[in-house]
Amino acid sequence: MSSNRKEEIRKNAKEKNVRFLRLMFTDIDGVIKNVEVPISQLDKVMDNEMAFDGSSIDGFVEIDQSDMKLHPDLDTWLVFPWEINSSNGLIARFICDVYMPSGEPFEGDPRSNLKRVLKEMKDHGFTEFNLGPEPEFFLFKLDENGNPSKHLNDDGGYFDLAPTDLAENCRRDIVLELESLGFEIEASHHEAAPGQHEIDWKYADAVEACDNIQTFKLIVKTVARKHDLHATFMPKPIENISGSGMHFNMSLFKQGKNAFFDESNEDGLSNTAYQFIAGLLDHARAYTAICNPIINSYKRLTPGFEAPVYIAWSGTNRTPLIRVPASRGQSTRVELRSVDPAANPYLALAVLLKAGLKGISEAKSAPNPVNKNIYNMSQFERDENLIQSLPKDLMEAIEALKEDELIKDAIGQHIFERFVAAKESDWKAYSTSVSQYEMDRYFKLY
Repeated sequence: MSSNRKEEIRKNAKEKNVRFLRLMFTDIDGVIKNVEVPISQLDKVMDNEMAFDGSSIDGFVEIDQSDMKLHPDLDTWLVFPWEINSSNGLIARFICDVYMPSGEPFEGDPRSNLKRVLKEMKDHGFTEFNLGPEPEFFLFKLDENGNPSKHLNDDGGYFDLAPTDLAENCRRDIVLELESLGFEIEASHHEAAPGQHEIDWKYADAVEACDNIQTFKLIVKTVARKHDLHATFMPKPIENISGSGMHFNMSLFKQGKNAFFDESNEDGLSNTAYQFIAGLLDHARAYTAICNPIINSYKRLTPGFEAPVYIAWSGTNRTPLIRVPASRGQSTRVELRSVDPAANPYLALAVLLKAGLKGISEAKSAPNPVNKNIYNMSQFERDENLIQSLPKDLMEAIEALKEDELIKDAIGQHIFERFVAAKESDWKAYSTSVSQYEMDRYFKLY
């Protein structure tokens, strides 16, 4: 099968005049990295012989352990539709797993780490873990020098049309590019805040879904640039309006059947679904550090802007952390609403799967759903209903992560240590910086 796939790729590369290959992988911060090589290296790449310096990547290894190899996932072969300058040649990509020279998967590779947790899932008797993400982003105008400005492209709101939604053409071109690359787009619309947009596509199995998120970000930024716009997945680029989330719609399957669905129950949810929800609720404070990994993430997680801050679940109610959409049958799913687009999708899905599986293995009981607007509850009512809050800032989330052995195990010791060190360094720099708010508020007063 592998030799046939290699021949298909060689043929496709020749037919489309591919001139360069991008070997893409993701670092601990969720940032896409790539090594670009000429097409003449295709066979070497497909034989897993492409080496690179891992010490140059944040969070990977020290300089004395730098030699690493990229193993391409041949199923991720994709030819981008953009020509290289005037040469008429094209660029193709592989998404790669990172390996040590010894042939072992690198424990600091987020994609390989997710595969490790998926093996544990199969030990529990499940065959698939599907994800349907809902990433949001903002579009800002470029200035006369081609740099991102602070000016939004429109004043539109939820589901608005042109002329209010001035980014409609850009969003449509993004959708066309994605469809040409194999995405099955389900919805595309203006979001609640000015300049904010959302594009949703069909769910896929865990690794492919995370690959798709990374590809999506690249396409959105590239197409936006062609429209003289800058696309940002920063969770809260503008104060006093809604931030950008990336809701995760998750479902476990056994041999093609949705394990979250049980038609014999009145609400159509299986015991497995309730147990999975219980696991997510139990470990929510710890995995928030992974699902909301930057200082700015917590500017979004504040009451009043539609982002969840309370650890509870419901059906139609959108104020808790977890919602179960109305669809049943094969579409039965659990939606975690806290994840934001700055999250490394491979790490986020690994910790969520681990938490859910813990709930299943211990046959945890989910608490009663909260079908009331939690934002309107008093502190007394929240305490009475045992509703905790998510961490209020990155350091509170990091401290919760340090105390949760399950979530630490979900990302492995290597990633955990480097992730925490990076976030503590960010927090120290942030805490000692002097903001514009402080200058405006105190400079003349004192």
